[in-house]
Amino acid sequence: MGPGNNTQISEFLLLGLSEEPKLQPFIFGIFLSMYLIIVFGNLLIILAVSSDSHLHTPMYFFLSNLSFVDICFTSTTIPKMLWNIQTQSKVITYEGCITQMYFYIFFGELDDFLLTVMAYDCFVAICHPLHYMVIMNPRFCGLLVLIFWVMIAMYSLLHSLMVLQLSFCPDVQIPHFFCELNQVVQLSNSDNFLNNMVIYFAAVLMGVGPFACILYSYSKIVFCIRGISSAQGKYKAFSTCVSHLSVVSLFYCTALGVYLSSAATHSSLSSATASVMYTVVTPMLNPFIYSLRNKDIKRALKRLYLMPSIKWPIVLGVMKCP
Repeated sequence: MGPGNNTQISEFLLLGLSEEPKLQPFIFGIFLSMYLIIVFGNLLIILAVSSDSHLHTPMYFFLSNLSFVDICFTSTTIPKMLWNIQTQSKVITYEGCITQMYFYIFFGELDDFLLTVMAYDCFVAICHPLHYMVIMNPRFCGLLVLIFWVMIAMYSLLHSLMVLQLSFCPDVQIPHFFCELNQVVQLSNSDNFLNNMVIYFAAVLMGVGPFACILYSYSKIVFCIRGISSAQGKYKAFSTCVSHLSVVSLFYCTALGVYLSSAATHSSLSSATASVMYTVVTPMLNPFIYSLRNKDIKRALKRLYLMPSIKWPIVLGVMKCP
């Protein structure tokens, strides 16, 4: 098969996390539970932010976007994995693999950039509180998110189009539970030097770049907090960004753990197992971190929970009026 000629390729095989038949029901139950928690937890955050006018601020606008992206991010991989386990099949079509790869890169990078924007939001709120509403105005926030969506969509499209130029042998087995870009490129039987160069360059640009911006923002935040005289003022300033700092630490520590484990063991199965941490566990823990560490979110969730019990007595009272 010549380079770029993939007419004979119609499907790939996803080997998943384990090939043991006895473990499949356990894996299905665990991932189904985690997926439901991710969808339900992040939907609650979105509903709480949208229903409470006090939360219509830049910080919670970015948080609701992050929750939406987390739902989409996990929805690109987990449903297909659950379907394959349920049907006892490992097949994913060639088109389905490219589509899954595109959306996985797209929503994964959006996660990264939203965390970066939220770090900048914390920086402006703590270091420039008097100019916060001028700098972080709704138009600027909306335009920023729109630019990221368009830019990352083009970035994901670049990777997908480059993979389309590769050729593969029939019956290609991917040692993962989804079509991960690097795994697919390495399984190609054509020259993938250019793909590898783009992957490494993009990893530096789209991974290290946002992380450096987050570190810079927090270095400025620490410098500003040190300049606050009162202990209460320092605590209030730090509590503004503690939830975001927890999510950032979890996201980058798990991603770094995946990279180090794959580099140390050179085992595809170990890499696939470790990748569960940032593809599934991190989006599942984000709602808990923000709801448990944030008084405004907890207050909004209580109001959301009490809404039905408040509305029904009012409606019944109106119905009884002559």
